[in-house]
Amino acid sequence: MSLALAGVVPPLYERNQEATIYIGNLDQKVTDDIVWELFIQCGPVVNVHIPKDKISGEHQGYGFVEFKSEEDADYAIKIMHMIKLYGKPIKVNKASQDKRTQEVGANLFIGNLDTEIDEKTLYETFSAFGHILSTKIMRNPETGVSKGYGFVSYDNFESSDGALTAMNGQFLGTKIIRVEYAFKKDAKGERHGSQAERLLAANRPLAQKALLGFVGYMPTELRIPLPPPPSIQIQPLQEGYKPFPQQLPVPPPPPPGIPK
Repeated sequence: MSLALAGVVPPLYERNQEATIYIGNLDQKVTDDIVWELFIQCGPVVNVHIPKDKISGEHQGYGFVEFKSEEDADYAIKIMHMIKLYGKPIKVNKASQDKRTQEVGANLFIGNLDTEIDEKTLYETFSAFGHILSTKIMRNPETGVSKGYGFVSYDNFESSDGALTAMNGQFLGTKIIRVEYAFKKDAKGERHGSQAERLLAANRPLAQKALLGFVGYMPTELRIPLPPPPSIQIQPLQEGYKPFPQQLPVPPPPPPGIPK
């Protein structure tokens, strides 16, 4: 049995983060056992951990699965991302990824969607143009029915530009979809894909490499070889040398008649 299923969760630093995946948008019916049985189909599972509220006992809608190998984790991401579990499409990606550090603004609006198109179909269609950070279809909160539009976010503008050019005005399902850059949340009427965002995105890899170097890691091709340490010639110790800053003189013996 997994240590996590037994109630013992290994410390984070003991886990293999590269072989650990994040699973999100979980229904409350989902348990550790269900996740275990689902993901063991992709490869040997080491741990399953779904954080739970200490008071209510309910989980927070996300969890982690650690595989024995990174290859199995990558395979699980490809197979399980956006499959429906209790009617909800689950999100699956690497636990070591931080979406905030990857977000560059390459966010597309997908309009006039067929209501039968779900997140998995949207992901499979647009992942042909590059690595996708997230997909989302806006739905009626009461019925769960699609509102006919959604969003796709890439980690670079080359992918989003390619998807926009290729997919705008094309059929997806039974409808011709509209693809354009999404409006920014904090800016009125301003869309993503501006020259400013592209410039920041182009400079971001350099900043990330500098940060990696700061925290103590640098890819091999970026490492600068350090000069060899200076050669030090050690002189042989002279006979009678004592390891003190200076040798103190021995006091003379007291005069006769004075007690020692």
